Amino acid sequence: MEGRITEHPILNFTKKKTVKFFFEGREVEAYEGDSVAAALHASGIRVLRYTPVNGRPAGFFCAVGKCSSCLMEIDGIPNVRSCMTEVKEGMSVRRQKEKGDVV
Repeated sequence: MEGRITEHPILNFTKKKTVKFFFEGREVEAYEGDSVAAALHASGIRVLRYTPVNGRPAGFFCAVGKCSSCLMEIDGIPNVRSCMTEVKEGMSVRRQKEKGDVV
């Protein structure tokens, strides 16, 4: 979680409970209340999926659930907006390639 702002001249940050989840089999630490996309970004993971048209990498962009750049497979469900999904203990997250399989 090295990519986090820990000190700020105006804002106060209260320490939150740490949760662990898995990104493509690798354990990642996050803070309770983080979105999946924010937790991955803070952990140095920038590519969240590959686009369906040309397979280009896409990452965290709008952070409000409108652009679809953050679509990922979460707990086996494809096309989940990771910027709007709160991280949970033990969840499994994978990069989505193309459109994702329909469940």
